[in-house]
Amino acid sequence: MALQRLAVAVLATAMVLMASAAAQEKNELAGTIGRTFISNQGVPGANFANNEIHFGNGLSFEVTYGRRILGTEDSLATLTFEVPFVYNPDEDLNFGSNAIPESYSSFFITPAARANLFASTGVSPWVSFGGGFGHFSESSNLLFFGTNTGARGTTTGVYQLGVGLDVKLFGRFKLRGEARDFNSGVPQLNVDTGKSRQHNYFVGGGVVWHF
Repeated sequence: MALQRLAVAVLATAMVLMASAAAQEKNELAGTIGRTFISNQGVPGANFANNEIHFGNGLSFEVTYGRRILGTEDSLATLTFEVPFVYNPDEDLNFGSNAIPESYSSFFITPAARANLFASTGVSPWVSFGGGFGHFSESSNLLFFGTNTGARGTTTGVYQLGVGLDVKLFGRFKLRGEARDFNSGVPQLNVDTGKSRQHNYFVGGGVVWHF
């Protein structure tokens, strides 16, 4: 009898500790995969066919760490400090002249504040805003042939605006769909497009782990 009471007490204590630990799950780690979309950029004075620079929809990867700083899972809204890191390893380029590099890679890191609504429900929409920096690494090859002798390697300030939706999956896991605009400087393309900033739209989906 005493052993049964001890077992019940141990089980009850374990359940309380587990509930307390779950209540302290303020951290999250998310991994998403998607595409980066960039609008075409015209080159003033170019009088040949295909006189706009076309950007491919580069396959991109995002890892985001977040920590909840305001609210609980039962709150109507929560505020999370997050650090999104997006890497686009191969952004292909197309243009009617051999003047530009064939491609570039890029990454953006933008610490941000994210507000979630209805965090305790099965579906939680959110909005994120922050700023940081990014880097472009232009290819050593020109578009059609030859070596890119132009300036290579560009670091730029970036600000980010994002929206998304988290959907409960099971346990500590959620599904995430998101769209973020990383507004950055422009890469070194060896031609003057008249632009000093560009929108890098990342759209993707993945999984969030809370711990």
